[in-house]
This record gives sequence, C-alpha cells and structure tokens, in this order.
Amino acid sequence: MITVSSMDENRLKGSLKIHDLTDDEKPREKALKQGMESLSDVELLALLLGSGIPGKSVIDLSREILKDNDNRLAYLSRKSIPELMRKYKGMGVAKASLLVAAMTFGARTQADLQIHDPQMASSDAVYSYMRGRLERLNNEEFWVLHLSRANRLQSVEQVSKGGQSQTSVDVKLIAKSIIDRLSAAVILCHNHPSGNLMPSAADDNLTRRITEVCKLLDVPVLDHLIVGPTGYYSYRDKGRI
Repeated sequence: MITVSSMDENRLKGSLKIHDLTDDEKPREKALKQGMESLSDVELLALLLGSGIPGKSVIDLSREILKDNDNRLAYLSRKSIPELMRKYKGMGVAKASLLVAAMTFGARTQADLQIHDPQMASSDAVYSYMRGRLERLNNEEFWVLHLSRANRLQSVEQVSKGGQSQTSVDVKLIAKSIIDRLSAAVILCHNHPSGNLMPSAADDNLTRRITEVCKLLDVPVLDHLIVGPTGYYSYRDKGRI
C-alpha cells in the first residue's frame, strides 16, 4: 500500500508553504548557507510572500507573478497595494502591503547609497540619481535639482505631483526656490509613467518658460530630463536647451 506524506499531499494540492519545503528548497535556509544574493527572484519573492494560495504553492505563485510582469522587478515595483490585491487571486492586504513595502524600502536604500553631493556632469549622472525616485511611479512628478558652481548637487526638490499624464508646475515657486537656495544652476526632471520618453508640447512650453525666468535670475538651466521605466530623454543631449 502506497502512503502519501503530508508534505507530498500538500505538494500535490499545490498549497505548499515555506515550512513545507525541504531544507534545500527553503529560500531562508539557502540564504543562510549561501547568502541572500544566491536566491533567484522567484525565491526572494516566495520568501516575502511566505505562503501560497489554495491550489498554488508559494513558489508557483511567485513564478506566476513575475511572469505576469515579464520577469521585470521594475514592472512589479510599480504596482500599488490595491492593484496587487485585485490582479492576483488570493493576494490579501498583508501580502500586498509587505511586497510594496519591500520594493519601496529597496528603492530608498538604493538612493541612500548614492554619493552625498554628486557632480551632475552629464545626463547619465542625473538619470542614475533620479531614476530610483521616478521610474517606478504611476503618476507624474516634477523635480528641480539645485547645483553649486561646480555642478555638485546641493539639494533636490519635488515641486509638483500630478496624475498619470500630467502635473501642474508653478514657475514662480521654482524661481523663489532658486533664490532661497542661492542656486548656481538647476536641472529639471520629471517622469512619464506611460513609458513614452518624447516630450510633449506642454513639456516644451514649460521648459521654455522656466528657462526664460532663470535667465532673468542669471541661473542657467543645464538640462531637463524625462524619466521613464526603461530610460530617459535629455533636452541637453538633443541640443534643445
């Protein structure tokens, strides 16, 4: 007579939890022996989720979620708590909240690891500094980077936060901020959640207005970057500023 262990029974049902796996399969034990970097994206996600759902093991659930996001963590990181709960059956508020918290914490850690006052000598430098703040967002935000005479970053300021396709920017507030901070130069930066990196007519008009005001203050606008999930557009690199 063939008997089925509780682990095998759970495996057949597809309801495996982390503690149902063998030691070699458990992401936590693997991380302790080999380091967290040894875990695949599926295993890291399984560790965060902790358990699967009826009919689906935690590993299978993790694999399905990643596949649904083209195996891109950047795509997954842009999803909100309600969106995760709505999109994935069995994903409750606890799992969704933990996943979004982990993604947000990772982005903040990456930003904190950067040099305190980096020199913004190129569009690549600006993109490297700002992408962690902007590429995951589902709404538009407009930021101003205030620079010293050596083009080193003195402060970074969010001046506007809007919807999925636009945000309203008050040019007078930007001028006041430049004066208050005694900025030697500024770089403008905003995101396009749609992924279309080409500037709109409104983007061009706003860039022109801010540049004209900054000329009156004798403060050059060195660049305006548009950041998307897969790259960026630089007005300066295109010879438009």
